[in-house]
Amino acid sequence: MNWLYLAIAILSEVVATSALKASAGFTRLYPSILVVGGYALAFYFLSLTLRVIPVGVAYAIWSGVGVVLVCLLGWLLYGQKLDIAAGIGIALIVAGVVVLNAFSTTSSHG
Repeated sequence: MNWLYLAIAILSEVVATSALKASAGFTRLYPSILVVGGYALAFYFLSLTLRVIPVGVAYAIWSGVGVVLVCLLGWLLYGQKLDIAAGIGIALIVAGVVVLNAFSTTSSHG
């Protein structure tokens, strides 16, 4: 269940971060509501995750997966360009998250 909580936290944070651009500096109501609600939900579920998963592991996964997803959404929704360096960087982030989750003795799979 803790990994589900982490997934919800990550997705909520990605939605909130993506909505930041659409909020136009908090001048547009509905995207602004998404930002505030998304971050509130993200931090709530992250706090539940931290009951079992070590903070360093949870945060590494949270930030790594979040960066990848926000980059992809920026590309899909806003037409932001991803060059070869960005692609390599994203691949390295994914590899780091996989290595951390699969091989770290500090991660808890409870």
